Amino acid sequence: MNQIRQSILSGELSAGDSLPSIRQLAKDLQVSVITTKRAYEELEKEKLIDSVVGKGCFVSGANKDFIREQRMKRLEGKMIEIIQESKELSMSHQDLIDHLTLLFEEEQTQ
Repeated sequence: MNQIRQSILSGELSAGDSLPSIRQLAKDLQVSVITTKRAYEELEKEKLIDSVVGKGCFVSGANKDFIREQRMKRLEGKMIEIIQESKELSMSHQDLIDHLTLLFEEEQTQ
């Protein structure tokens, strides 16, 4: 469930992408079909996937704002880790901003 959620929130899986069948995924992961079914049901409750009877499960395209919000929360968590690490390194606020700006500019040129 976490791997599929992360793939959707990271953009690795896009709206409309089909997911493996419950049985196939259970076989691939060597877990119970019931476990896989529960994971898909939870993802459906989160509105990350849609189940279509007779066709399978697909990444939902209906809730782009929700997916964006979840990705923003994930990004904020990473930023908090960076801030904590920079404090442990005794970096000033401005040092952190300068370093981030430099990395951002380098990334844009690639």
